[in-house]
Amino acid sequence: MDKNTAINTTKKFFMGCGVVSFALFAIVLCIGIFVDDDEQAVTDSQVSQSDGHTDSLKVQGVLEGDPYEELESLTGMTEVKAEVKSLANFIKIQKQREAQGMKTPAISYHCVFTGSPGTGKTTVARILARIYKDLGVLKKGHLVETDRSGLVAEYVGQTAVKTNHVCDSAIGGVLFIDEAYALTDEHSGGYGGEAIATLLKRMEDDRDSLVVIVAGYTNEMKRFINSNPGLQSRFTRYINFPDFKPGELYEIYINRAKKYGYSLDSDADSYLRAHMKKVFEHKSRNFGNGRYVRNVFEKTITEQANRLSKKSNPSAKELNELTLDDVRRACASVKY
Repeated sequence: MDKNTAINTTKKFFMGCGVVSFALFAIVLCIGIFVDDDEQAVTDSQVSQSDGHTDSLKVQGVLEGDPYEELESLTGMTEVKAEVKSLANFIKIQKQREAQGMKTPAISYHCVFTGSPGTGKTTVARILARIYKDLGVLKKGHLVETDRSGLVAEYVGQTAVKTNHVCDSAIGGVLFIDEAYALTDEHSGGYGGEAIATLLKRMEDDRDSLVVIVAGYTNEMKRFINSNPGLQSRFTRYINFPDFKPGELYEIYINRAKKYGYSLDSDADSYLRAHMKKVFEHKSRNFGNGRYVRNVFEKTITEQANRLSKKSNPSAKELNELTLDDVRRACASVKY
């Protein structure tokens, strides 16, 4: 092989290697892109399925009708109603002052709802979201309900992503965090501190489009707010939800029965009154209040159905009437 032939052969070899190298590089790059996409897909899945909860985020649409009438229709809750009306009046007047070019103080729309389970905190939060919308504070007025499991992820660095997703869904409305004190529970593990830091940042960045209401037991919520200076500065308005009194528990049951066309015979009515008094006097810290009443009512109509199923053709009166045995069996089976 002469010198020129050897040179040409060498050039062709290296040119071929260049083409091959470029092809290999392109293949590796594409594999890397697909791997990155796959890892991102896994990450998103981890965020959405963390803790195994699929029901930790609930979006409730804007309340229909007049929110003030809805507030008034609630059983009991005299102090709560007064607090909500006072807040609404204050915002209304400040908006009017602002419209006329007058100076107005900074208003914090975020709230802390304290009280036992079943005392109407979520219901009032939804009503308040609609009031905020009507007053021009929020554009949408919907309610997004969640808890610790909806904000905290199992994986390092993913809690902020998960919390941001929840905040995004609440823009223009109210984010309601039930049992918020669980975010600082050292025994629960996880990354509650990261969720709180992310939440505080979003409350500042989206202060004109996001309202946050945190809720839970009174003492636990006080410790939760006092655990972080950022929480103390942003949550300055507290509304306490007291336990329902015996007469109010009875009224909640009766209103629910009337809603579905049921009525109690005289013996059942007397028994129910006495039972709600006994329940109130012996209730535990975890008593469910309105939730307990709802469970008793649902159990009562189940007992009625079991009784009437033995008849081939019950009358309309029988289908609507709840007897002493129905109520007594229901009360005996539902724990308080």
